[in-house]
Amino acid sequence: MKVSVVKLSLTLLASSALVFVSTEVFAQTSETRAIQLEEVTVEGSQTGQGGDITADGYVATSTRSATKTDTPVLETPRSMSTVTQEQLEDRKPQTLLDALSYTPGARVGSYGFDPRYDAFTIRGIDVTYTGVFRDGLRQVNSPNGLFRLEPYGLDGITVLRGPAASIYGASSTGGVVDLISKRPTFLPFREVEVQTGFYGRLQGNFDLSGPVNSDNTFFYRLTGLVRDAGTEIDAVKDDRIFIAPAFTWRPNDATMLTILGEYMDSTTGGTAAYINNYALDAAGNPTSLSIGATRVFAGDKRYNDFRQKQGRIGYEFEHRLNDMFILRQRTRFSALGTNQEYFFAGSGLTRENNWGIVSDTYLESRLKTGAVDHTILTGLDVSRLSYVSKQGFGVVPIGTDPVLSYREDQTQTLTGIYIQDQLKWQNWRLTLSGRHDWLTSEFDSAGLEFDRDDTKFTGRAALGYVTDFGLAPYVSWGTSFTPNPGTILGGGVAEPTTGEQVEVGVKYDLPGLNASLRAAVFDIHQDNVVVYQVVDGTNQQVQLDLRSQGFELEGVASLTEGLNIQASYSYTDARIEKLTPETVGNRLTSVPYHLASFWLDYTVQEGPARGLGIAGGVRYVGSSFGDNLNRLVIENDPRTYLDAAIRYDLENINPSLKGLRFQVNATNLLDEDGQVCTSNYCYFDEGRKVIAGLRYRW
Repeated sequence: MKVSVVKLSLTLLASSALVFVSTEVFAQTSETRAIQLEEVTVEGSQTGQGGDITADGYVATSTRSATKTDTPVLETPRSMSTVTQEQLEDRKPQTLLDALSYTPGARVGSYGFDPRYDAFTIRGIDVTYTGVFRDGLRQVNSPNGLFRLEPYGLDGITVLRGPAASIYGASSTGGVVDLISKRPTFLPFREVEVQTGFYGRLQGNFDLSGPVNSDNTFFYRLTGLVRDAGTEIDAVKDDRIFIAPAFTWRPNDATMLTILGEYMDSTTGGTAAYINNYALDAAGNPTSLSIGATRVFAGDKRYNDFRQKQGRIGYEFEHRLNDMFILRQRTRFSALGTNQEYFFAGSGLTRENNWGIVSDTYLESRLKTGAVDHTILTGLDVSRLSYVSKQGFGVVPIGTDPVLSYREDQTQTLTGIYIQDQLKWQNWRLTLSGRHDWLTSEFDSAGLEFDRDDTKFTGRAALGYVTDFGLAPYVSWGTSFTPNPGTILGGGVAEPTTGEQVEVGVKYDLPGLNASLRAAVFDIHQDNVVVYQVVDGTNQQVQLDLRSQGFELEGVASLTEGLNIQASYSYTDARIEKLTPETVGNRLTSVPYHLASFWLDYTVQEGPARGLGIAGGVRYVGSSFGDNLNRLVIENDPRTYLDAAIRYDLENINPSLKGLRFQVNATNLLDEDGQVCTSNYCYFDEGRKVIAGLRYRW
């Protein structure tokens, strides 16, 4: 967010990135951001509160997600990407997968069109269950209870590639995706929008924020939407009700408390797949050798609703004790309930409820020893997950629930203590961190109890050098530890996943330009990875060891002439080191060698078309194998997707229309909907989708 000051009379808030203006102020938000005015500009935090991401357009300048401290991106010796608020507004993603589709190393779409879960990999490693965090706290999930994301409720996303367990605890070796919720803004902000689009889509959303009282100590934000929509599969809905209240109390410059809440009720399809053809054995029975998907829907529209209700409530507290010490605590309680109907040679039903509480308390200490500056974190992180899953299947009349004949429940408690030291000496940046975790798991499956206790130390060391001209090479090493909810094949409790990574990279902020280039080379080893694969038509869990090697390139820029650019390329070679004899050395299913993307957004600055924004993007996904046996019969061909957007601020036609914007976004413009196979089952890509919206901001 930028605040352009028309009359210069302002007071900066201590430790805040926003300003209060004692005379006339013009808040430059996204509908006017591309019109370059001859005014003084004060850069501000994207959230309006000195929040987790500070960005200028597409380019993030600092983020707390990587170190839990306000550290410039250039000085953070690790590979990371940020999806800023401006990127979200320009691309209008509908899911987390959409939001990550231009991020290097992120493989989305492995399961084709499937709106039930946000399943994806980073650097070839599945992070669906263990890599998604919300506001710096792990998002607890259960086998069939994964929190759904509404991108409209986000301020931004930070993607940390590689292990982050030394400060975050249980998390994937592939990386951490930190979803940053919208928070109250110091200046008034209000918008409403209506949308329509393909498949009978009707949506209304609103976002209201600002101060509550005249002395500017209380602030609020209320974000919400209602949607009634279908999808390209008639039996799969895309209905949603979402509301997210937030409240901030800032009695003085040293203390701030923010309450963050959310409730969402969404309905999609219990089955979103197509019937697969199978090879037959000598007796004419189907084998596990899947050879492709048909266009025949695998479920039944009359019994296919997958309804999920979810909620969360939490707080973020910060108190600056003095110039040396800052105490922070983040705590969140979350819960969800699912009711998943599906039909496959009979009616199936899964009802699952989970509850989780996560709390992270840490002290930030800034001190100096000789010529070395230290930023030290010492923290305690505690989380607890409980879930109950009930399942039933039977041949009953369509629309009738089968008897829930199977039950399993599990409780996991994870406690971790950690310390991190960021050392700064001249141009050198050294980060050292370590954490010790204690895990307790109690699992009951159909009356059989499986309990286990685990303990693990994880660490990270990274060294960087920041030159005076914006070049910053670095090298890092880190380990990870991840408990896995649920069971694996055979009925036992899954072993915790452990991993290790070595990374070498470089970052370059171009002098005099709001542009950044980044590159990284990595080598990951991971043991006891939980993956899903289809065996004889049944989705089952297995554990394997893998090694992933590769490199990534990324460039982002927001230039003063109304031009935004984002480009990325990644090469990933993920191979199985341990599973079955016939799979050792094979490439991991649905992980392509090559991923590339390019997004260009331009807003006309002068002339009759002033204020017209045009954007286009291309995403390339290389070939991959559809199973871990690497059989050519279900190999995934390379494919290219085209996206586009157009917008216009109507005040350029008539000043009385100030605040009105018309915008159209299209994904997969050429309707590339080929077959994609993963873990021995085949799906189809999501086809073309177009959404038009009219927004009023005041």
